[in-house]
Amino acid sequence: MKTLVTYYSKTGNTKAIAEAIYEALGKENKDIKPIKEVKNTEDYSLIFCGFPIYAHSVPVPAQNFIKSIPSGVNLALFSTHGALREGRMPKEAIEHAIGLAKNAKVIGTFNCRGEVPQDELDSLADKPEHSAWVMEAQSAPSHPDEDDIKDAKTFALDILKKVEKFDAFPVR
Repeated sequence: MKTLVTYYSKTGNTKAIAEAIYEALGKENKDIKPIKEVKNTEDYSLIFCGFPIYAHSVPVPAQNFIKSIPSGVNLALFSTHGALREGRMPKEAIEHAIGLAKNAKVIGTFNCRGEVPQDELDSLADKPEHSAWVMEAQSAPSHPDEDDIKDAKTFALDILKKVEKFDAFPVR
C-alpha cells in the first residue's frame, strides 16, 4: 500500500498537521507533498488530504484535488481552523469535502484549531456577522499545539488500522 499525505496550507497550520500524520505512518511507501505539487494520485491506495477552513468551506485548490481522486482510493480528510473544534464551521466544511469525494472512499476525518493571522481577525472584527467567530479565533494562537499534533498522529494510526482491516476483509 502506497500512501500520500497532501495538504493546502496558507499559514503553516495544516502543513504542521500533515507532517505529524506523515511521521506517524512509519518508514515505507509514503510521500508528502503540497496539493499543488501532486501530479498523479493513481499510484496511491490511501490519501490523507488536509486543508484550512476558509469562510465555512474548503479552499478551491483542495476542492479540485478531492474531486480528482480516482475511484476506490481510501481517503482521510483533515482540516485546521480558528473555530472551536466541535463547532458548526468545521463540521460543515468537512461535510462539504466528503460530498466532493464522489469517487474516493472516505474512511475518516480529523480537525483541529489553528492560529488565524491577526490581520485577518482585524479585517473581520468590525463585521457583526463575524464577531462570534473572531472571538473564538482569538483564542487559537497556540494551535496547533502538542495535543493537536498527538491527536493527528493517533488519527493517522487509526486510519491505517481501518485500511488494514478493509484489506483483510475485502468487500465482495
